[in-house]
Amino acid sequence: MTLYAYWRSSSAWRVRIALQLKGLEHRIASVNLLTGEHRSAAHLARSPLGQIPVLELEDGTCLTQSLAICQYLDAVAPSPRLIPADAIGAAQVWAMAEVINSGTQPLQNMTLLKKVEALGADRVAWGQEVIGDGLRALQTLSEPTRGRFLFGDQVSLADLCLVPQLYNARRFKLDLSELQALVDIERRCVALPAFEQAHPSAQPDAVGA
Repeated sequence: MTLYAYWRSSSAWRVRIALQLKGLEHRIASVNLLTGEHRSAAHLARSPLGQIPVLELEDGTCLTQSLAICQYLDAVAPSPRLIPADAIGAAQVWAMAEVINSGTQPLQNMTLLKKVEALGADRVAWGQEVIGDGLRALQTLSEPTRGRFLFGDQVSLADLCLVPQLYNARRFKLDLSELQALVDIERRCVALPAFEQAHPSAQPDAVGA
C-alpha cells in the first residue's frame, strides 16, 4: 500500500498511526501542500478534492478521507480494534472522533486560515478559539468513557484524532491548562511505539520539525 501524505497534516497523521498500530506494510509518498502539489492532475486523479491522505491499495484502488481509511483498516486488520465492536461503544468513539474531524480540524486548516486572513482576521486568535472550543467539547464528551485513553483502556479512533489536534493546539499557542485530562491521555499515547513512528518529525519529508 502507498499512503499519500504530508508530514504535518493531522489527517494523514491519523492514518499513519493506524497503519503502525496494525503493523501493516506500506510506503509513504509525500504530497507537498505548500507547493500546491495536491492540486496537480496526478493527485486530483487520486483525490478529486485535492486532499490528503490517500491510501492506494495494491490493486490501484484509492481510498480518501482519513476516518474512512481507518475504518477500512479496522475491517481488513481488526487487531487491535480502533472502533469497538458493540454498537453503543462504536457510536461513542465515532462521536469523539468527529468532534475533531468535522467540528475542529477543518476550521483551522491551511485553506480556511488563508480565507480568514484574507478577510482581515487574526489567524492565531481564530485558531485558538476554534481549537479550544473543540477540545473542551471533547473533554466533556469523553467523561463517561475515559480510562487510560478516551474510550477505556485501549487506543481507539478517537485517540488518533486527539493527538494531532493537540499538536496543532500548541502550534497556535493555546493554553492547555484546562484540558489536563486530554493532555494526560496524549502522554500515554505518545509513549507507544506506533505513535512515535507516526509523529511528523519522524517522516521523510519533515521540515523544521
